[in-house]
Amino acid sequence: MKKIALPLSVLIAFTAYTLFSMSQAEQSLIQFGLQLMSSLDTAQVVIDLYILAALACVWMYHDNKSRGKSFAAVVPYLLITAVFVSIGPLLYLVVKGFAQQSRAAKT
Repeated sequence: MKKIALPLSVLIAFTAYTLFSMSQAEQSLIQFGLQLMSSLDTAQVVIDLYILAALACVWMYHDNKSRGKSFAAVVPYLLITAVFVSIGPLLYLVVKGFAQQSRAAKT
């Protein structure tokens, strides 16, 4: 449980914050993204964030493959990462941690 406590805590807190902020937003997520990309300084931050998201997707793909899982098993995490960035890798870590914990308990 120790291994998944931090990613699980961050996943719950950040997902709750994301849902709250989206419910309070006065514009759609797409409009917000376009607004961020219209200025050089905020566009740099968005591009940096998506480069990091792409690296996380590559890591999830390779980790999934090294564990002998099919590509279809990682697709939901890749899609979530494409939209909500941090939530995809956090969810992947939590699910992977629970799966490892379950396998360890069976042996």
